[in-house]
Amino acid sequence: MSENMILLKNIVPAAQNNLDTKFIILDKGKATIIEGQNKMCLALVADETAAVHFQFWGDECDAFDSGDIICLTNGIFSYQHRKLVLRAGKRGKLLKVGEFTMAYVETPNMSEIHWIPDPNNSKRYIQEHVISSVSRSFPPLPFDM
Repeated sequence: MSENMILLKNIVPAAQNNLDTKFIILDKGKATIIEGQNKMCLALVADETAAVHFQFWGDECDAFDSGDIICLTNGIFSYQHRKLVLRAGKRGKLLKVGEFTMAYVETPNMSEIHWIPDPNNSKRYIQEHVISSVSRSFPPLPFDM
């Protein structure tokens, strides 16, 4: 694990692979085939500060499941197929470090924020507004009373 581990609430969209973080997989969607050959699946992941959508590619789709605690090194938070997702990218690495025992929150969801270029620095993004307070891809289950 890296000394420079970032909390999910502090991630911002970027074009570089440089994020080191740790999260738990809360929910994982079914794998789909993209561009005729690449397998992809989307997951909802979280830490104690925020949640985000994570995109698994290829063999990663089968290697990890709900409840797994994952360390990501050299990850990227960017637009992929018109969705703002955290992903390993080509240089990133995923490592399962545990199961089930991690504190987490489901809001805010960093993938449900509308980001705009920073007027003071065109290479950075800032939050403009919240699109949804919860994941629209993985909506919360209703409580039975």
